[in-house]
Amino acid sequence: MTEPNGAHPQLPSAMPLDAPLDASLGIPIGIPLGLAKRGYSGVIQHLAAGNAGSALSADELESRLIELGFVEGARVEVLHEGIVGRDPIAVRVENVTIAVRRREAMAIIVA
Repeated sequence: MTEPNGAHPQLPSAMPLDAPLDASLGIPIGIPLGLAKRGYSGVIQHLAAGNAGSALSADELESRLIELGFVEGARVEVLHEGIVGRDPIAVRVENVTIAVRRREAMAIIVA
């Protein structure tokens, strides 16, 4: 079911429509922050550094993200996207604004 403007009624407008859904509740179970569009806000569910495709090792990437404040339960919001290829993105994590590359943001699973 969609609303008159074509938006899915259970998803925030910036949530990708192909985000995985919890079968019983019909709500998103988590997407990589690197896929989120400007205006998206959510909560960090976990880090999946092995799937990010970063030049850094999974352990190094996870360590750096944690040091920047990307920890489970933190509220995040995508504030801005770069002009070329929408990269990097400016993200507010709690009360701090951080710029990250989309490929590193793919390691941050949010809902």
